[in-house]
Amino acid sequence: MPEDSLHKQFPPYVPKKGEEYMNEKQLDHFRQILDSLKQELVEDIEQTVHTMQDEATVFADPNDRASQESDIALELRNRDRERKLIKKIDKTLDRIREGEYGYCDSCGVEIGLKRLEARPTATLCIDCKTLEEMRERQVAK
Repeated sequence: MPEDSLHKQFPPYVPKKGEEYMNEKQLDHFRQILDSLKQELVEDIEQTVHTMQDEATVFADPNDRASQESDIALELRNRDRERKLIKKIDKTLDRIREGEYGYCDSCGVEIGLKRLEARPTATLCIDCKTLEEMRERQVAK
């Protein structure tokens, strides 16, 4: 997944003592991470489209055809997930522009730099996310 390569490209942000939360330097750091991730996803999607067009072959053998269709279906599911992540990245970039990035949508507290480093598109603090997951598990039962 492209997120894995991000941490090598962008070292974690280390705030200076007394540094204000979500100052311009921090926002710029996360903006760069999000822009880079979005660019990687877009390139990956374009590459998949070209590969699928190039490899479009009609197999006479039903097993080969089924295998190819299965591969294509898996690839399309992955691209759909990446397309959804691109939308989430765009919403996150909007939050940065609006000055809302880094704060929990539910309770308004700081999400925290370490959580944002792990998941730059996070919109909930760890406590609210944990509660949400607990509620989802209870509803699913």
